[in-house]
Formats: sequence, structure tokens, C-alpha cells
Amino acid sequence: MLLLGCHLSAAKGYEHMGREAASIGANTFQFFTRNPRGGSAKALDLNDVARYRDFALQTGIPVMLAHAPYTLNGCSEDEKIRRFAMETMADDLRRMEATPGNLYNFHPGSHVGQGVETGIALIAQMLNRALFPEMTTTVLLETMAGKGSEVGGRFEELREILDRVELQEKMGVCLDTCHLNDAGYDIAGDLDGVLTAFDKAVGLDRVRAVHINDSKNPLGARKDRHEKIGEGTLGLEAIVRVMTHPALRDKPFYLETPNELEGYAREIALLKERCA
Repeated sequence: MLLLGCHLSAAKGYEHMGREAASIGANTFQFFTRNPRGGSAKALDLNDVARYRDFALQTGIPVMLAHAPYTLNGCSEDEKIRRFAMETMADDLRRMEATPGNLYNFHPGSHVGQGVETGIALIAQMLNRALFPEMTTTVLLETMAGKGSEVGGRFEELREILDRVELQEKMGVCLDTCHLNDAGYDIAGDLDGVLTAFDKAVGLDRVRAVHINDSKNPLGARKDRHEKIGEGTLGLEAIVRVMTHPALRDKPFYLETPNELEGYAREIALLKERCA
């Protein structure tokens, strides 16, 4: 079964997101755990959570993906920013246990001139402090475009982070098609080659989710600008090949294209038709 959804606002709660996803033909969805440009998080409404879990069970939403705020940077040179990132992630992971067995995705961070190795060490340190043995959530490192001093633009950097995490069974990776293209991985022209390289460096068994986005930029631009499906440099056919590839087709896919709800509904219908 194709698992396909998009990014939804969490402002009205879990049940509303579930119903909104179902209304546009989605059977999974992604949301920010808190203000993406800040640090505040609404108190959990456990009644809302219970209603969502009932709705998801009845409707057939097997998994959802929580996205950490963009302000989370566990490898900043500023110790206060690193502490904020660790405390935010730890709080998010505790809150995620209200909806057990789901996914939590984050951007590894930017080392801001300290060097990639230092960045990798600090990200792993944050994960080792935030993860706990009893958690049921799987934490995902997202593949990045490699702009500026981002960590995670190369597969080997993700591998180095994973190698340093103590609770490795709690970890996975989220591929992002725009980010892969912008980082220089030719998924439009050589998808098999890219996935072989990922398997060698990280392991395809680590892939737990895929962000589906076209790109405004040419291969290797290192800019990270998402585009609507079929309107960018990747194109619809390349996106369909990603979603139907034997190594990926059973993963949940999440649209992060520049769309409102109606636009997401059109893309979901198009991709369901092409990937059937």
C-alpha cells in the first residue's frame, strides 16, 4: 500500500490533522512539533490524542512523521543553542510517547565554521543525551542539500553520526529528493547508482521515510529550494521512479512542496494515479 501525505499545521490538534489528511486522500502526514522558527510547544491535549488514535485506527493512518523545529541546531558553536536543541529534542521525544510507534525527523544542523568532524561529534552527543531506551519513536536524520556549513549533505556524514549513537536501534534516515538533487546526487539520471551509494555508506535498511519534493535548482546547486511536483528540475517521471523503486516503495512519502491544501490534494491524486 502506498503511504502518501503532506505537511499539515498542528495548530488545531492531532484529530484535526488526521481528518484533514483523510479529506485530501492522504493516509499519513507530517507536522512540526512546535513553532518551526521558535521553541514554544502547546500542551498536549490527551483527549485530542485519544480521538486521533481512534480515528487513525478506523481510517487507516498507520504512521505519522513529526518534524523538529528549524531552530534546533545541536552542533552550533554556541553552547546555549546546543543546550536548547538537546532540551527541545528530549521534550519532543517524551511528548511523542503519547502517540507511540511514530517517526521524528530533524535536520542534523550547521557546524558554523567548527568543521564537519566537530559537527558530527556534537550531533551524536545531543542524540545520546536525548534518546532513551524505552522510547517507541524512531528518530530520523534528514539528508541535506549541503548549503553553507550544513552537516548531512554527504551520506558518509550521516553514517558517522549513526556510528556514534549508542541507541542505534532507535535511529533511521529520511531521504529528501530536493536535498539529494541539490547536494549533487543524481536521482533523476542515476537513481540506482545513488541508492547503491547510500546502501554502501549507510544501509538502505536505515531509510524510514522519504520527503518528496521537486527542486528549483540544478543538480549540485547546494541551495535547498523546493518546487511543486513536475515543475522543477527533477520532473514528474523522476519522482515517480523514486516512489516506485523496489527499495523505497514501502516507505511513507511526505510532500513538502510550496502548496496550500488544494495543491497537496492535486499532487496526492496525481502521484497515487502514477504510482498505482
